[in-house]
Amino acid sequence: MRVSFYTLGCKVNQNETGALEQLFCRSGYTLAGPGEAADVYVVNSCTVTAGGDKKSRQWLRRAKREAPGAVTVLAGCYPQAFPAEAAAVAEADVVVGNAARQEMLSAVARALATGERVVDIRAHEKGEAFEELPMETFEGHTRAFIKVQDGCDRQCAYCVIPKARGRSRSRAQGSILAELRALGAAGYKEVVLSGINLPSYGKDTGANLTGLIEACAGVAGIERIRLGSLEPDLLTDRDIARMAACKKLCPQFHLSLQSGCETTLRRMRRTYTAAQYALVVDKLRAAYGGAASFTTDVIVGFPGETEADFCESMAFVERQRFLKVNVFPYSSRPGTPAASFPGQLPEAEKTARVHRLQTLADGVRAGLIEAMLGVRDEVLLEKPLSSNLFTGYTRLYVPVAVKAPGGRPGQIVTARLQSWDGERCRAEALPG
Repeated sequence: MRVSFYTLGCKVNQNETGALEQLFCRSGYTLAGPGEAADVYVVNSCTVTAGGDKKSRQWLRRAKREAPGAVTVLAGCYPQAFPAEAAAVAEADVVVGNAARQEMLSAVARALATGERVVDIRAHEKGEAFEELPMETFEGHTRAFIKVQDGCDRQCAYCVIPKARGRSRSRAQGSILAELRALGAAGYKEVVLSGINLPSYGKDTGANLTGLIEACAGVAGIERIRLGSLEPDLLTDRDIARMAACKKLCPQFHLSLQSGCETTLRRMRRTYTAAQYALVVDKLRAAYGGAASFTTDVIVGFPGETEADFCESMAFVERQRFLKVNVFPYSSRPGTPAASFPGQLPEAEKTARVHRLQTLADGVRAGLIEAMLGVRDEVLLEKPLSSNLFTGYTRLYVPVAVKAPGGRPGQIVTARLQSWDGERCRAEALPG
């Protein structure tokens, strides 16, 4: 039996797909290669935007068209957040949510054996435990992604994720470290700690994120640690000091912004102001002596966002000097407060604002990277482009194509940044 997976959305979704792949393989399935037909097709959906739902439905339709006898599965956040709508997707033979993912195997077996359509979307429950989906390997990846937290207790006006993911819950530190020790022994040198609301790790268990970072840094074989998206208001001065003292933690931080306009942030029901956000960035930069980089996400075209509001947000983004900005148009999600807010903007205007902000952010990115040319930094070698040329990322998360004769994927080398082509820096590994 062959199974094929298609993943939409965040790093957490990608991690969960990897765990499901290994779960299926342990049960006797083989992963279908590119272009190979499969007996089971699984889409792990993202429902942050309506576009994500549409892509899930399109992929299922294509799978049914190309392999009409196969079992198709719609899984993840889309069914969990919108169960009735997802259950009505006729191209899905099996529909399951985010709760009890390991039950997917039995649902698929039932559909294969009987031809019966299975809809099993279990509601999140108060006090539910973190679902363990450990990973043993990360095929095609030189860094390991470890999910340590799930769910979110916040109520942002635009966001459906609390409905899709449930309340915040944390994975036991012992379980995380056991998986990390196995990954370190297998040769992985870099780990990314991920979660839906990562800084809330441990709030339900008495632990905390900085303590977890320090524990992970003590695992043999692990040389670099990265963090997933962070809510800036959850980072205390003590957290920042402890993170800066951990030499294995890469000084690159993805701090969720969403808007640089104070009025828009209030309407979004975010829990910080633009001024407070800027202060956290300043504190992190100071803790690292200026040698830190920042990435973020911004939503444009939120209901009621005026041209003046948008310009205020653009100016804020420019001042923060982000290494990378992911810009998204606001997407209305049924069941969220913002869906009924007045002042909904036309799609054309949202698209235009995305282009304006992304163009500005990309210009800042180019300037920051060009200022780094000639600098030495450590690079994790990833995909080989030739016998001695590899893609990779520096500690600051600058993408590079590095010349490293004798190198191998997963190795960390010291390299000098040489030129920037708009996509990657050319770099050359240094002797020793």
